[in-house]
Amino acid sequence: MHNSTLSFGYLYDFRNPEQWRRPWNALYGETLDIVAWSETAGFRGAWVPEHHGADDGYMPTPNLALAAMAARTTSIRIGAAIAIAPLYHPVRFAEECAVLDILSNGRVETAVAIGYRRREYEMYGEDFRRRGNRFDEFLQIVSALWAGETVNFTGKHYTVKNARIMPPPPRRTMPLYIGGFTEKAMERVVKYADGYFGNVEVCDLYMEKLRQHGKDPAQAAIRIPGLFLAVAEDPEKAMEELAPYYHHVYTCYGAWMNEDHALGMDRAMDPMELDGFKQSGILQILTPEQAVTHFKALKEQMPVEHYMMMRPPGLPATRFIEYAELFAAKVIPAVNC
Repeated sequence: MHNSTLSFGYLYDFRNPEQWRRPWNALYGETLDIVAWSETAGFRGAWVPEHHGADDGYMPTPNLALAAMAARTTSIRIGAAIAIAPLYHPVRFAEECAVLDILSNGRVETAVAIGYRRREYEMYGEDFRRRGNRFDEFLQIVSALWAGETVNFTGKHYTVKNARIMPPPPRRTMPLYIGGFTEKAMERVVKYADGYFGNVEVCDLYMEKLRQHGKDPAQAAIRIPGLFLAVAEDPEKAMEELAPYYHHVYTCYGAWMNEDHALGMDRAMDPMELDGFKQSGILQILTPEQAVTHFKALKEQMPVEHYMMMRPPGLPATRFIEYAELFAAKVIPAVNC
């Protein structure tokens, strides 16, 4: 049994799909308004993912967006979820996160992974096939820098001399989560991270890796992205309204996953039309009572500390806030009572 408090937040990808396109500055400003509102409503996290070259403008620079979020909030935790680590120079990444932590007064909790799209690596002139080894070097350097060390490192991908972080992060450390689905990814989580960011079905593997390395699974920290979950008093009516926006998300992720089949998951996201998507069960729309039962069961199952849903791209802000208000009012208090 796991009795820790389960907090909730949203992932904001700043997408602006063609079928609902608006001026970019208006969309960005509105998103920041929503993040500021969410803090007052009782949500405890605002997270930004990363992809590159997407037709709908999926956020390519999460740390910049997070800096704007930091300026608009005071207590909510913020961070990348996830940043594609091997596309960064580790010293620059460590410095940016330290500055972001200063701007936010110590609220940064970031997640990183290796990515799964070859074309994103090609945009940066990097070898997609060597991203795992590049990631390992990245983690060694960033971890040492955040620990306050002066780093000298010579590897296959990075060479740094007398590198240090100045100014340092306020907490002299930086909470780091690592995402992924394979055994190798879990090895990295156990070695370098404060916790795991990813899917429920992989958490048993993470817990087993902790045991294998002599660590207490009771001290595990798990963050779950539930991108296809929403709460409504009338789920059938909400499905008709929400499905087109979530279907866009599903279609994009499915196409990207099928480009290189490099995500490390057995489960495919096969293309489907909107009507099929509505009937598929992929988008879970629960009543508040069902959601409370769902999350209490999740807490019993594993030491999950944070669950993040998403603001689906295209959904008008007023409609998103109405759904989020219901969640804040009827789900969050009941899950942790």
